[in-house]
Amino acid sequence: MTLPPARLAPVAALLLTLAACTPPPAPVPPPEPALAPEVAAHYGPLQDGGIEVPAVPAQYLGERNIRREVDYWTDEPPGTVVVDPWQRFLYYVQPGNRAIRYGVAVGDEGRAFAGTAHIPYSRDWPSWRPTDNMIREFPDQYGPLRDGMEGGLNNPLGARALYLHRGNRDTFYRIHGTSDMGSIGNATSAGCIRMFHQDVIELESLVRSGTRVVVLTEAESGKGTVPPGLPLPPTAFHEGDAT
Repeated sequence: MTLPPARLAPVAALLLTLAACTPPPAPVPPPEPALAPEVAAHYGPLQDGGIEVPAVPAQYLGERNIRREVDYWTDEPPGTVVVDPWQRFLYYVQPGNRAIRYGVAVGDEGRAFAGTAHIPYSRDWPSWRPTDNMIREFPDQYGPLRDGMEGGLNNPLGARALYLHRGNRDTFYRIHGTSDMGSIGNATSAGCIRMFHQDVIELESLVRSGTRVVVLTEAESGKGTVPPGLPLPPTAFHEGDAT
C-alpha cells in the first residue's frame, strides 16, 4: 500500500530523528603490525625458572627495538658489551665488524656512568631493595619494601641482572630486565639499563664472568655505527626527553 504524501512526511521525519540518535559504529582498532617469524619466535612467551614470561606485544617491537645483527666497527674484542645510553642501544660485539644490537631503556643512573667495567656475576630473577635515599625521599612508596622484594615479574630488576664492577668495587650500575615493555627505546626517570626479558635472558647466556663492558659518553654516542674516519651520527635522544 502506498502512503499519501501527507503521511509520508511524518514517517520520514521520524526515521531521520532515529538515525540522528543512533551512535556511530565503534572505530575498528588498527591491526598490530605483522612480525617476521624469527622476531615473533624470539619475543614470544616462555617459561623461565618456573615463571611464565609473557610475549612482547608487537606494538613495542619496532625496527629500533628488536634484537638484530648489525655492522659495528670497533677495536673492542668479540664478547665485549658496549652500552650507548644516548642512542638507547646495547651491543654485544661479534667477529668481523659485527654486533648483536638490542634496544634498551635508560634511566638517570644509566646516564650517570661512563667508561669501562666488567661483569663478575649475574643473577636470575634477582631480589631487589630500594636504596636508603629512595626510602627517605618516598617513604610511602618504598618504605614497605625496606626488607627487599623477591624476584619476579613485578621486581624492577626483572628476569636477569648483570652487575658491573670496577676492580673489586661495585659500580651499582646494572643491566637488567623489565616488565615495563613500553619503556624500551626511551629515556626514563629511574633505573640503569633495562631490556626486554627475552633479550636480557639471551644476553646473560652469552656473557661470561669477567666480560668487559664499555659505556659510552654522550660525546662518543654512535661510535662503532659508522666506519672509522666518518663523522659520528647526531645523538638521537637527550636527557630532557625522559619519561
